[in-house]
Formats: sequence, C-alpha cells, structure tokens
Amino acid sequence: MADEALFAGPAIRRLRKREGLTQAATAARLDISPSYLNLIERNQRPVSARVVMQLVDQFDFDPRNLREDETIGGLEGLSRRFADERFSDLGIDRDELQEFLSAAPHAAAAFARLYDSAGSAIATDDGPLVASRREIEKWRNHFADLDLAAEELADEMRLSRGDIGLALTERLRERHQLSVRILPRDVMPDSLRRLDLHARQVQLSEMLSHASRNFQLALQLARLEYSENIDSIAKGAKFDDDAARAFFSRHLTGYFAAALLMPYSRFLRACEATGYDLPVLERRFGVSFEQLAHRLTTLQRVGQRGLPFFMVRLDRAGQFSKTFTGASTARFINSDTSCPLWHAHRAFERAGELQVQFVALDVAGEREGGWLTFARTVEGSGAPGEAQFVVALGVEAVLAEELAQARAISLRSQEAQRIGPGCAGCHRRQCTQRSLPPRGRALSFDTVRRGVTPFEFASD
Repeated sequence: MADEALFAGPAIRRLRKREGLTQAATAARLDISPSYLNLIERNQRPVSARVVMQLVDQFDFDPRNLREDETIGGLEGLSRRFADERFSDLGIDRDELQEFLSAAPHAAAAFARLYDSAGSAIATDDGPLVASRREIEKWRNHFADLDLAAEELADEMRLSRGDIGLALTERLRERHQLSVRILPRDVMPDSLRRLDLHARQVQLSEMLSHASRNFQLALQLARLEYSENIDSIAKGAKFDDDAARAFFSRHLTGYFAAALLMPYSRFLRACEATGYDLPVLERRFGVSFEQLAHRLTTLQRVGQRGLPFFMVRLDRAGQFSKTFTGASTARFINSDTSCPLWHAHRAFERAGELQVQFVALDVAGEREGGWLTFARTVEGSGAPGEAQFVVALGVEAVLAEELAQARAISLRSQEAQRIGPGCAGCHRRQCTQRSLPPRGRALSFDTVRRGVTPFEFASD
C-alpha cells in the first residue's frame, strides 16, 4: 500500500513566522519557488523529502514537528473523540475532520486537550488502562524497532512453524540456563507463568494451550533479552501514573512476543499469499485466533504495509476489554457499547464458528464507510470452559475483495448491515432492536398509534 502524503502547511507557516521571514525569503532558503511554498502552506501540495531535508539543514528543524497531529493520535484519535454521542447529530464525516486537522492542527490539539480534560458524555474509567490505550493509539499500534529486533531474533533462532516451542525452550536453556517445566493446575492455581530463579525454571500451567505456551515462552524471552528496548519506549511515554506505564510496558512485551512468533516480513508474505486466510495463518504460525488478530493490527512498516485491520475483544455484556484501531478508520469500535446488530454478539451462541459480516456505520442517518468483519469465540487464557470472549477484527470493505473469507460474501454497498455506535449514540429510526432512546433527540409520543419501536423521534 502506498504511504500517505505528508501535508504540513500550518507547521511550516508557523516556522516561517517564528523566523520573521517572508514567503519569498523562506522559499529561497528552501530552494523552491514562492508559489510552490504558498501551495505547501495552504496544504495544496505535500511536503517532499527534499523540502524536509532543506528544513532540517536551513532551520535546524525537527522533522517530527511536521506531524503535530500525532500527539492526539492523528486522524483516528480525532475521530475517536468526535464519535462522542454529544456530536452524533452533527454528521461530521471523516473528510471534514481531515480538513480540520490539516488546516488547523493546533486548534485540533486544543480541542482534543479540552475534550480529554472534560471527559466523555458518559462517565468512564479514565484510569491507567485508558491512558495506556491512548498511548498505543498514538503509535497506531506499530513499533518498528521492536518488529525489527524480533525479526532478527527469529532469524538467529531459525524459527520455523514445526519447532517454535522447541527453539524457544532451547534458547532459554542455552542462553539463560533455564529449563521449562509444565506444572499441574493445583500447583499453579492462580498463575499462567512463573519464573523460578532458584530452581532455574520457567514454569507454565498445564491449562495453557499449545499456542499459549509458546506465547508465554516468547514473553519470557522478551523480558530476559529485550527489556531495555521495551523499557526505553515505555519511559518515553508521558504518563502521570506508574500503573499506566506498566500497562503500556506489558503491551510492548506482548507485541515483541507476537512479532517473534510471527516475524514481520514472513508473516506479511504469508498473509498476501493466502489472501489473509485466517485459519491457514493460525496453523502456519502455531498461534491462536486472538494472537493472530492482534498481529494483523500492526502491519504498518514503511514500504511494506499490510491491510489496516482493527481488533476488539468483548464479553457477553458487550464490554470491550481490548480495542486496537491500528491504522483502521473504524469508528464504531470506539464507543463504550456496541450495536446488537453486529454479528460479533451472535458468535457467543455459535462457539468456534467464524462469523463473517459486511457492516456499514450509520451516523446521523447517513451511511458511513463499510467494513468486512470476522468474529469468533475465544476462551480466557488458562481457563478453558470458565471464561469466554469474542474476538472480532475487520478491514474496510474496499480493501477486502480478495480476502479468502470474503469469497462468499457480497460487498455491494446496498447489502451491508447498517449498525450504530450503541443505542444511546445511534440515531437510526425504526430499528426494532433498539433498547434505549438516542441522546440529544426529542422523542415523539402518539396516543393513537403504536410504532414498532417504543422510542420514536424526528429524523432531524
């Protein structure tokens, strides 16, 4: 996939004004024409690599300042905030948000700061877990340095699909003098993995599946050999709470473990060769459906990008315990609740079956985008039969035509299931599945007629 063009007109205009230069003087120092600089400042032309180098050379400029929007999570971060139900009746679409972010990034950052300090319309836990998720969102869940380090380690260990567990065990034994021991549940009733340095053992619960055992061993290797790399990224995040940094560090450790089991280049080649065939990829890399879904949200290496998947995990109450947007544009996963018309909920009643559905988000009565989604039940790690969740992932329908699981699905726009961001934030009329009235709309009551839904309201 082609990289996005860099439009950074406001940042360059502020730099010019800070230096007290005219457009003509700035253009001369950048070795471009004043008319071209004018187009760049008005975001009508992208900033080329040559202009970036001239900025660095002439003004001692940090090129990271060209992407000021990254501090709020880019367009996806802004979309998440505007998905708040207080704005749902305004019909603000993605193009409008892109214009706002491009033309006035400081104003967008000010809005984001005010929004974050004021909180969302519904009281939510704004604690360390939320702070960690926001940091992951800023990175779009792609950590290039960790991917590269994991890929190099996988090559060094010569990992293959047939002996991953054995290779991990041998690495622990030869490099760290640690053996791997599987212990009964009654010995480790509350633990999945334990490092016993006295006995020189990595102890694993017998309740772990084969894929989970490999993942736990990869996690242990990550902490033993790459903790410095992981901690340096975690320390660079601006957290007010040590717990948030710990959550973020735990995510990074899991990221490295997944990247070790599914090395970037080899994994992406397999994805493209199989049409992202989910069952095939699970077996080829010896991973679980949840591990695979996590990995699919990370494929954003410059010059070697995969499809932009999102991934969520939800429980029977419809609560999202995991949300990874990655580079996806999906807005409906940023809500506190999900639409019951989404087949991710149906997956609980059809355990083990992959639920494939083409959905389109309905915002303020207007259809927005379309995603092909895949959902399947997973069991809580180390707790088979005791805890059940559904993992769902999806990709924009316009990118999904060649996917293996899309071959029997019609992706014609008129056949998409229209869903909303949860009943309270959804303004679709005549939805028989509606459980709550939409916030911000005046309800109408007819004493001589009873509609199909107990909550009727005007379309505007």
